[in-house]
Amino acid sequence: MPSVDPTTMKALWIQRYGTPADVLHLGDVPVPTPRAEHVRIRVHACAFNPADWAVCQGFLPLPPPRGIGFDVAGTVEAIGEGVTDVKLGDPVFGVPDYLGYPTSGAAEFAVLKVWFAVPDGLDLEHAACLPMAVETATRSIDLLGLSKGQTIMINGGGTMTGFAAVQIALLRGAHVIASAGETFADRLRALGAKVTPYGAGMVERVRELAQGAPDFALHTARVEGVLPDLIRIVDGDPCRVMSFSDFDKEGLGVRTTGREKGAVHRYDVLGDYARLAASGRFAIPIARTFTWDDWREALELSMTGRAHGKLILIPGWR
Repeated sequence: MPSVDPTTMKALWIQRYGTPADVLHLGDVPVPTPRAEHVRIRVHACAFNPADWAVCQGFLPLPPPRGIGFDVAGTVEAIGEGVTDVKLGDPVFGVPDYLGYPTSGAAEFAVLKVWFAVPDGLDLEHAACLPMAVETATRSIDLLGLSKGQTIMINGGGTMTGFAAVQIALLRGAHVIASAGETFADRLRALGAKVTPYGAGMVERVRELAQGAPDFALHTARVEGVLPDLIRIVDGDPCRVMSFSDFDKEGLGVRTTGREKGAVHRYDVLGDYARLAASGRFAIPIARTFTWDDWREALELSMTGRAHGKLILIPGWR
């Protein structure tokens, strides 16, 4: 059974930056107290993302200690001043205040800066899959300016943000061509996308499927070196290519999701996609779940780039 009003909790965190396997550890840390306009949840599920391992390497502009875990779901356990839209015990999902507190979502308790109700019909594990994939995909598509009837090529339809982007584009009435391996190819086709394999000849295959040049290309795969091909796919205009996994170190002119001036996080859409997920019209697949005992397996699997779905930590409590 959970402790009554615990003062410490288990959490994954780092005390110095470095290689994730070397610096990330499970420890007992103070339970965070929610400040005004925040809530604290008892974490039922936390989705791991490649960004978590980037945090271990110094991605955030703050000194350690730092926690990991950008996507969580659980039940409201404490409410900060000024919060009026939830009550204790409500199931919610959202984004921890990873900049304002030394721990984040991979913990027994987490303080959220953004939260939405978990609708009936959606379990907490699948709710925890939504925030980063949906927000990043939505922001990327909005920055490109994709409209109904246009065509977008999504490179990496089998990544979770790519899988989300395919569904979001289709729901907006766009035509989608996705590159993907065998694991997700059939699922993407069932959604309504045209699918092509990666590798040699992809430019020609995509342009054949599009019957010309797609209006836009979105790069989601954690693979470098493909931006020139994506530029060729859209008739040589780098401004029609958006990437959030390759920051265009070669200066090709490709746009990058995290560096666009004036861009804001699209957390506002999370509730809408949670309702779509609850009704079976949107999904982010789960590959495996983990506990405190095997969290290192999740790290190792994620680092290979072959997780084939979200990896979910189920913390449990002492």
